[in-house]
Amino acid sequence: MNKFNVILFFTIFFTLYGLINFYVFVRGWQSLPPESALRVPYAATFWILALSFIVGRFLERVAITPFSTVLIWVGSFWLAALAYFTLAALVIDILRLVNIIAPFFPSFVTRNISQAKLVISGGLVLVVMILLAVGYVNARNPKVRELSLHVPKSLDSLKSLNIAVASDIHLGTIVGSERLDRIVDLINDLEPDLVLFPGDVFDEDLCPVIKKNLGERLRMIKARLGVFAITGNHEYIGGVEEACRYMADHNITVLRDSAVKVDGGLFLVGREDLSISQFAGKKRKPLSDLMEAVDKRNPIILMDHQPFRLNEAAEHGADLQLSGHTHHGQIWPFHFITNAIYEVSWGYLKKGNTHVYVSSGVGTWGPPVRLGNRPEIMNLKLSFGPTAFR
Repeated sequence: MNKFNVILFFTIFFTLYGLINFYVFVRGWQSLPPESALRVPYAATFWILALSFIVGRFLERVAITPFSTVLIWVGSFWLAALAYFTLAALVIDILRLVNIIAPFFPSFVTRNISQAKLVISGGLVLVVMILLAVGYVNARNPKVRELSLHVPKSLDSLKSLNIAVASDIHLGTIVGSERLDRIVDLINDLEPDLVLFPGDVFDEDLCPVIKKNLGERLRMIKARLGVFAITGNHEYIGGVEEACRYMADHNITVLRDSAVKVDGGLFLVGREDLSISQFAGKKRKPLSDLMEAVDKRNPIILMDHQPFRLNEAAEHGADLQLSGHTHHGQIWPFHFITNAIYEVSWGYLKKGNTHVYVSSGVGTWGPPVRLGNRPEIMNLKLSFGPTAFR
């Protein structure tokens, strides 16, 4: 990413993050009576929480220490809490505005506004803490989803394939050894023929992955036809060349605008992530060029991290496209945003003769929290031939 884009990106990010935090801080400050002894500890606690993620990430790039790790964990939870505090503050402000126009607040609120503010604020903090706890437990317990699809093409010697798909693992400080062990065990329990990672295997900085030696756990994945991955935007954020080398060193074949024929005649096509232009100043190859390297008489699986322009896969003869990236919003109600941006934010879609599946992902970015959807590992049961395999 060139220097101008870096400056622009971080200027926008820090401006928005600062404004949102300031808005929530002011609304919380106003809920405390002017003479309250809670105001000083409230202000100190709030800004420690607000700055912890940024400071932790900065310190992590200098050296990974228990202090930087604690800051990142605290700040990650704060990101989710901030989202809900912001939504709550907006709803309350809208209700206050409506009440000015057409009063409807009950007497127990209007009788003692100061007390009502404290009760509402305390209740809100409690609700957010419960949501974070529920979301944390949910994020640590991925579900295996099974999907059976038929491709009306024949393989050389196979009538079916058992495939495990795990997108958006985001290995790093938050998703570490314990969660990866669970993911590897779930994949191996499926006894897959093939394992596919459609991008964002790593979170950002590769240093925590190396320090925790997470590659050795990735090496424990068993699939007779191999383990294949593509780049996601987070591989580019953290350093794509280092990330791809690390995967290759740990028995994962990374497809970067390339295609490969696996045993049995199946073709895998992997695209570079769209963010290649933003972070590397390059353009990824057109899908038409990639498809010239495959025999379209054989089954073709395409991996493309971000599920944009899904019609291209159908136009160029892919039988199945696998994507991730969206997390289906990760925490409610942000799936409304991803639903508006993507043709499919999560789940199955058929475009012409092409099957498309967009995974909600198995890991988390930012908050170690999922609300409104489950993390998932996909177990794809593909059958081949003129009629569906039974």
